[in-house]
Amino acid sequence: MTFAAKINLSLEQHEVPELRESVGWNRRDQDYPLLFERCQFWAGIKDDTGKLIAFGYICGMGLEHGYMEDIIVHPDYQGLGLGLKIVNELLVEAERTGIEIVTVTFAEENTNFYERAGFTKGSSGVWRLGR
Repeated sequence: MTFAAKINLSLEQHEVPELRESVGWNRRDQDYPLLFERCQFWAGIKDDTGKLIAFGYICGMGLEHGYMEDIIVHPDYQGLGLGLKIVNELLVEAERTGIEIVTVTFAEENTNFYERAGFTKGSSGVWRLGR
């Protein structure tokens, strides 16, 4: 199956908490659907059964700067490049909507992933200017 990341993929409020739980994170059920109301955009990938298997989002004030967060890939689908698909789709949408600076914080063990995605590590985190 070919997986494609889709911007503002239609999601039920339980889907992201379930994905978060699958990778060992807190579910944060209270964040959904608030995230979908307040966030500029998100990207998701579903498998052929309709199950959410990858997700991420960019939030901010809709101006020049956005913050990328929660790049999640279900453990059964890790290593297939789905995280990079999510990040790339989010960055394309950021550029399309005029966001020129995207920042992200991450666990040190994920440094290589974000470098492969085109980010540069800075002294106060990781940042990306333009595309």
